[in-house]
Amino acid sequence: MQTVDSINFNNKRALVRVDFNVPFDKQFNITDDTRIKAALPTINKILNDGGSVVLMSHLGRPLKKLKDDGTVDIEKFSLKHVVDRLSFLLAKTVLFAPDCIDENSKHLSANLQNGQILLLENTRFHKGEEKGDEDFAAQLAYHGDVYINDAFGSAHRAHASTTIVAKHFAKENKCFGYLMAAEVANANKVLHNAAKPFTAILGGAKVSDKILIIENLLNIADNIIIGGGMAYTFFKAQGGEVGNSLVEADKLDLALDVLQRAKEKGVNILLPKDSVIADKFDNAANTQITINTAIPEGWMGLDIAHEAIQEFETTIMTSKTILWNGPMGVFEMDNFQNGTKSIAVAVAHATAEGAFSLVGGGDSVAAVNKFELAEKVSYVSTGGGALLEFFEGKTLPGVAALL
Repeated sequence: MQTVDSINFNNKRALVRVDFNVPFDKQFNITDDTRIKAALPTINKILNDGGSVVLMSHLGRPLKKLKDDGTVDIEKFSLKHVVDRLSFLLAKTVLFAPDCIDENSKHLSANLQNGQILLLENTRFHKGEEKGDEDFAAQLAYHGDVYINDAFGSAHRAHASTTIVAKHFAKENKCFGYLMAAEVANANKVLHNAAKPFTAILGGAKVSDKILIIENLLNIADNIIIGGGMAYTFFKAQGGEVGNSLVEADKLDLALDVLQRAKEKGVNILLPKDSVIADKFDNAANTQITINTAIPEGWMGLDIAHEAIQEFETTIMTSKTILWNGPMGVFEMDNFQNGTKSIAVAVAHATAEGAFSLVGGGDSVAAVNKFELAEKVSYVSTGGGALLEFFEGKTLPGVAALL
């Protein structure tokens, strides 16, 4: 796996695919610059070598979210709103091209001096990006002598800027950025070289969203903890009463099949014994605690409760490798955050005792950030969907293009 450390960028123009798909408020102020900061080490390596940098990224889905008159909302989806923050973080002026493949953008990139940085406009303003169009990719390739992919969060998409563009660079002139390399290395460590016991913690709303990762983990994990809304499908499948809790009625047989295969493979699946239930989906709802096979009609499970937390904590604390993807409940509501917070604390404690912990998936990452524990786990992935597909056993096009 060739990384930016393998290349001296002196007098070279590096075309870097970054992930600047960041959130804004209504005044276009960036509300979370984590993804921008994650790209800085790679950018600085190139600049310190004496090279120049051309950055490309997508932002949202502008062609899928048109204005009422059917036109693209350029203002809403423009990467120009990133320029000031990026300039501040780099302590350097960042140039901006109002398009990514027009003649002006090519003129700007062709005339970049060593030490300069150019940010291209949103690649998804062009249909060729998501289609993986060869001609569009070729025009993007014009902007660099070397291609670097540092956008793991988009590595599962065979888009022009993440995958196809790599065809236009010789093997020695394309590589992983620091972030991409770290993501792949840490994911591989869990998937292929996990110290035992290996515990996977899976949460979220639906079994269908996680079934492929569950099936793959059945081959490598010792314990699989299942929490969140998806747990109630398992209880319903086993004949339990789950009230108004979230259930995928068409996945009951699948849930039973998972339990049977886990038993055959000697994998310990832990379902939460009890829940904090509510009479409506509201932070101010009436609540009580009950076992998960006897939730009254009209009530729904919104968080794991004491017995579940205690059992899950015990398993986590005896683990040497931990993968966490998905919350244990509706942690966005204060009255239903305790389960997710308790698991986050347990993962942090296990890490302090020597376990390797990888946290991935938007909600899990949001949770460790909310509870200020991101620095107390081994690695927090920026991947989201890409990480999920990696653990499903799929080949990520953006990774394969650089190998």
